[in-house]
Amino acid sequence: MTDLTPVQRRALRARAHHLNPVVSVAGNGLSPSVLAEINHNLAAHELIKVRVYGEDRDAREQLMADICEQTGAASIQHIGNILVLWREAPAEEKPAVEVKKRAPRPSVDKPKARAAYTRDTTANRGKPASRTARTSAPRRQSRG
Repeated sequence: MTDLTPVQRRALRARAHHLNPVVSVAGNGLSPSVLAEINHNLAAHELIKVRVYGEDRDAREQLMADICEQTGAASIQHIGNILVLWREAPAEEKPAVEVKKRAPRPSVDKPKARAAYTRDTTANRGKPASRTARTSAPRRQSRG
């Protein structure tokens, strides 16, 4: 079992807050298939939640100790029926994230984008040109 500092444990609790339980332990208890599923999920995610059904508090504490002993995981948190476990993934199983640097693009002089309003300097001096031909409802005439 891995010993964690309180700061590490707090950070892992914060990361686990938004997780959903991935493994459920029901009436059969900690069977080999449930233990294999916990191992599989710990290898894939490192930090998981386990939901325990139908056990009292002392039985859940014992179940958490058994899981941690058999999987080599660290106990992070036990709230109600939810157990939070963490086990660091082995170095060879961690995905190697490669950051590929792009070659700089050659600079090309591009024409500047046109403004939203273009001004026709010959016909409509100083007035904005219409963007599109708009058809609208005729204006109301005031009654009066």
